Amino acid sequence: MSTPAPRPSVLFVCVHNAGRSQMGAAFLNHLGGDQIEVRSAGSAPADAVNPAVVNAMAEVGIDISAATPKVLTTEAVQSSDVVITMGCGDACPVFPGKRYLDWQLDDPAGQGVDAVRPIRDEIEQRVRGLLAELGIPTAA
Repeated sequence: MSTPAPRPSVLFVCVHNAGRSQMGAAFLNHLGGDQIEVRSAGSAPADAVNPAVVNAMAEVGIDISAATPKVLTTEAVQSSDVVITMGCGDACPVFPGKRYLDWQLDDPAGQGVDAVRPIRDEIEQRVRGLLAELGIPTAA
């Protein structure tokens, strides 16, 4: 009996705006299913996600109203196969040989749903590209 291959682990890091990392993690969970391990982290835990981000994600059928990112730790970065920084790469620990992707995105903090939608759509497109690159079929 063969041992199943370990699931790739992806960490989304957004130090200044939890909404971006939570959108990335939510799309990856939604589209990648149980084929991938997904986490998000920031410089401090958020009590709640920006309501505009929650509403923009609800429009595409993803509920992140209860999502809270973890505090960014060195261990979280070390234990992830891919680390995606979302406009805050300078604040993320860097380890030789680890794969980092820097997704420069606008900041939806304090903005309404109309401002968040294009960011949401860009994150979805990038997540779909990442899944294709990792050879993981999307669930939706």
